[in-house]
Formats: sequence, structure tokens, C-alpha cells
Amino acid sequence: MCGIAGFLDLKRQTDAQSLASQAEAMGGAQIHRGPDSGGVWTDEAAGIALSFRRLAIIDLSPAGDQPMVSASGRHVLIFNGEIYNFKELRADLEAAGHRFRGDSDTEAMLEGFAAWGIEATVARLIGMFAFALWDREERRLWLGRDRLGIKPLYYGERDGLFLFGSELKALRAKDGWTPRIDRDALAAFTRFNHVPTPLSIYEGIRKLPPATLLSYRPGEAPALIRYWDMERVATQTRRDIPDEEAIAEAETLLTDAVSRRMVADVPLGALLSGGIDSATVVALMQKSSTQPVRTFTIGFAEGGFDEAAHARAVADYLGTDHTEIAMSPDHARTVIPRLANWYDEPFADSSALPTRLVCELAQRDVTVALSGDGGDETFLGYNRYRAADALWQRMQRTPAPLRQLASCVLGGVPTGVWDGLARLLPQARRPSLAGDKAHKLAESLRQADADGIYWNLVSHWKTPIVQDGRHDDRLSSDAITDFGERMAYYDTMSYLPDDILAKVDRASMSVSLEARVPLIDHRLLEFAWSLPKRLRLRDGQSKWLLRQVLYRHVPPSIVDRPKSGFAVPIAAWLRGPLREWAENLLDEQRLREEGWFDPAPVRRAWTAHLAGRGNHWEALWGVCVAQAWRERWADGVET
Repeated sequence: MCGIAGFLDLKRQTDAQSLASQAEAMGGAQIHRGPDSGGVWTDEAAGIALSFRRLAIIDLSPAGDQPMVSASGRHVLIFNGEIYNFKELRADLEAAGHRFRGDSDTEAMLEGFAAWGIEATVARLIGMFAFALWDREERRLWLGRDRLGIKPLYYGERDGLFLFGSELKALRAKDGWTPRIDRDALAAFTRFNHVPTPLSIYEGIRKLPPATLLSYRPGEAPALIRYWDMERVATQTRRDIPDEEAIAEAETLLTDAVSRRMVADVPLGALLSGGIDSATVVALMQKSSTQPVRTFTIGFAEGGFDEAAHARAVADYLGTDHTEIAMSPDHARTVIPRLANWYDEPFADSSALPTRLVCELAQRDVTVALSGDGGDETFLGYNRYRAADALWQRMQRTPAPLRQLASCVLGGVPTGVWDGLARLLPQARRPSLAGDKAHKLAESLRQADADGIYWNLVSHWKTPIVQDGRHDDRLSSDAITDFGERMAYYDTMSYLPDDILAKVDRASMSVSLEARVPLIDHRLLEFAWSLPKRLRLRDGQSKWLLRQVLYRHVPPSIVDRPKSGFAVPIAAWLRGPLREWAENLLDEQRLREEGWFDPAPVRRAWTAHLAGRGNHWEALWGVCVAQAWRERWADGVET
């Protein structure tokens, strides 16, 4: 795992020494991604500089260092990630007569590019990656990103420069570029609490989409080439196979995906929440290991949010070497002001807090950690996949006036009252976050179509609050007719890479920990989407197929419980220990003077939240995070 960065001086006015020093500065801004070593490579005549920071995982010797030049001398590669089938690629290349200097996956990838070409090689890769490859003969730059967007890559052409890097802070370290806030990206952030691809918070800088190559020669427009199509995967012909055959095939693929990600020359462990996804990963890790797997869990002092006991039960049953800590409001007060250091564009998924803390805990003992992220999208795990689908079916049969009446009733009761009513129910039947769910249902009942329900569920500010900024829904697919599966497709294309995977990447790399995600091995994802929906979602039970695999290793009684997600008690904290911090960021005069957000709706939402009326905490958290991000990164930025 590493950090990459570089630039092309399109005017070719930078001398060799300046190319090297500026590339080194870009790499230095990402030293947390690669504290073990670093390097630069430059070509003054071409005006190009490549920078690399290394977190050594495989082949710890200098033979694995980057930038790496191919045996022919034609190609130069910098690469962030891991290629899990590099040994097979290497064997094929050696059979064709290629000789290797070291044992790294980087070299196998590089020589594959040289032998087979860029697109053909990328199609063969199993792994997570973002890379920059310079073709010295054609003077062409190639950028590439893995199929699901596990590893980040930003790029853009501004002020006579073509810039790229793993993180925006690397681009900001380059002399001669003045970043400017993209108001449309800010508007999109207020909807989703993250900036969606292809936007970034800065004008002219884009995220390279997942499953995409970029080919660029100075003087030409960048060409984007999609080498893998998620919509085609989601609309493939389904295989109606017997249950036991599906379970066996799933376990084979899962075992291979997990075991490939256990290859490392450094200590390895797992992030364990106690849910179906991470429990499956850990169970298969322990099955393949002769020693107890190191597992790490974060809990909360607040009742209703603490999942540590469930994780501990899984760890005890599997016999892992388990470590856990609890996150308190004091932890939050310490971590929150530093969020903007790690997420160098606004990012307001509140689970970034415990994710950062559990990564910090794990990094004390291991350098690589497997996680269960991506299982919900692959195996239809989110509650909305069945609840919103069922709701839409009922809405189609219900007259519009009745839907509006029900919406008014549900939305008119404060969230706190709904939560109180839920506590009157027996524990086994008590819904988590009852008030939040009631208000989301009220909003969904007002939607005109199925996609409207989805976009409403994943949106926070329903009306624009950013001055001079706007964002419209870009993603749609009429080809996926089942609404539940269409939501999973949308999540895989947007929420997964832009929120879940971005969260895990920045949190883990901020402490120099490599996080690996076997549940979105593209072969496993293609298999899951080749099956009928009933093998993933059956009789109201999510992730049916994944559960059957897990039940072969862990009793259902240990892992079966209502899904709660990685919930954080931000709503209560904003009324309590974080109130002063939030009051400062949401001050009406400050909002008006700084000019990003319309103060009136923000203040109305804040007042209602403090009074326990409505479902506003996620929207307010987003504004707070954006304001805190502005404090950290405002210097040198045109707003």
C-alpha cells in the first residue's frame, strides 16, 4: 500500500532539479501512506515527474521500490495497492521468457504492461490498485483504477499542469497550482455527505472513476476507457442453480478471495464488527491459518450503539487473538478536529470516527487488516433493499392522498417520541433508530417514483443550501428492472467507492495500515450477480447466501440479529459534548460572512435538532464537517 503522485509540466519549463524537488514535496504530503521509503523519477525533456511513498508489504527488499522502470526501459510505473494474482502473472511471463529482478507484485504488473499492453493486463488483474504509467517511447501517461474503486486517484489539468495523486493534499503540495472550490461539488456533498465521483472539492480536479483507464498525451484531451462494466454484470443472464451448489461455489470463491488477501510479508489481522460480513471474513481467515488470527473491534459506551459484545462472541467462538476498545465522547472530541487532516475534501460519514480509531488500534500490532466492507452491496444486505422495494410495491397500490396523509402523520411526530415508543416494545421486537426510520418513511411516501425513493433515502439536505452551487442525480439504469437490485447497483457505483471505500482507505492509510476487502473481489461480485435474487435475499432475510457459508463455521445464534450498521451516537453528542463545537461552526453570522451555506435552513435545522424535532443530525453533521474542513484547508484556496 502506498501513495502515488506526479505531474506533467505542459510548458516544459521546469528543470530537472525542480521537477525532483516538487515531486518529492508531493510525495512528502502523503508520507502516512508510505512511511517505509520513497522515490522520484523525472524526465526533464518530457516535463514529467513521478513520486512514490512505500508501505512495504510484499518483497520488503529494495527490489520492490518504486518508481520502477521496466526491463526494456520503456515504461515507468508507480502503483498503489496489491495484485493478488501476481504469482500467476509472473509464471506466465516467465514461461514467455521474461526474467525478474525481485519478487514484488509491482514488477509482475509492470512487465505485464510491457508484454501484453495496458488494457489486456488490467483485465487480468485480481486486486486493488491505482497506478500511473509513463510510456517513454510514446510520451503518453496512463492512469488506472481498480474495478470497484478501492484505491483513490485524482487528476486534472490546471494552470499549465497535468496533476495526479492518491490524495488531494499531494496536489496541493505542487507549486504553481491555486485550488478553487467547486460549488457544484459542495452542493453534491450536502446531499450525500461525501463528494461523488467524478467530482472533487476543487474545480478542474476529478476522481478517476472505478474500472477506468485514462490515456493522456500533452496537447490532446484525456481519453477515458472503461475496461469493466458493472451494469453489464448486474444485467447478466441469471443461473438458477440448486441452493447447495450455490453455497458450495460461494464458499470456494470466498475462501480464495480471503486466502489471496492473507499473503503478506508483514503481520496481518482483521477488523471485526461481529456482523455477518466481517464474521465471514474472519471465519475463513481462521480456517486457513495455523495461528489465532488477530482481530480488532471498536465499541461505544452508549447503549444501542455498542457492537463489541457481538464481535467478542464471534472472536471467542473462532478462537482469535482479540483486542477491543470503546469510543467515548472524549475520543470523539479528540478525533473530530483531525478529520480534515485525513479526509482532505469534506467527508461526513460519521462512522469515519470509529473506523479511524479501530485502524489505529490494529496498526499497533499488524500492518495489514482484512475487513468485511462491500458485503452489503454484493449480497443485498442493506435494509433499504427490501424495505424500500416493499414500500414502493405498496405505494403503487395506494391512492396519492392517503400516501400524503400517512407522510404527514409519520413526519409530524418528533424522532424522540418515536424512539420512546420503540422502547416500550420487547427487546427482541424493538427497532433501532426508530425515529430516524419513521421520518425516512415519511419522506419516501412523498416520492413520485422508485428512483425518487432511493435518492431521497441517500440524501441529507433535500433542498439546496449551497450558494451558487447545484447538483442533479446523474446515475440511472432502466435496464435493471428489480428495484431492490437497482438500489444495490446504484450503491455499488456510488456509495461504495465514494463513501465506504474512501472512508476505509483514508482511515487506514492515515495510520499506515493496509486494509483489504475480500468481499468485493470482482470474481465474487460477478458470481453473486449471476444468481437469482432469492439466493441473496430470501423471505425477508438479507445476505441469505453469505449467511449459509458463515453458518458452516459459526452457529447462527452468535451472528443472527437485526442489522444496525456502524452507527455512531452523533445525534446525542451534538446536543451534549459536541454542542459547543457545533454552535461555533453553525453560528449564523459566520455562515453568512463565509458565504458557503444559506444560514436560514441550517439554523432552523439546528434549532429543531436541539429541541428533538425532526431528523436533522446527519444533515447538520455534514455542514459541521464542511465548516471544519474549511478551517483546516482555507489558506491558499479560492472560495
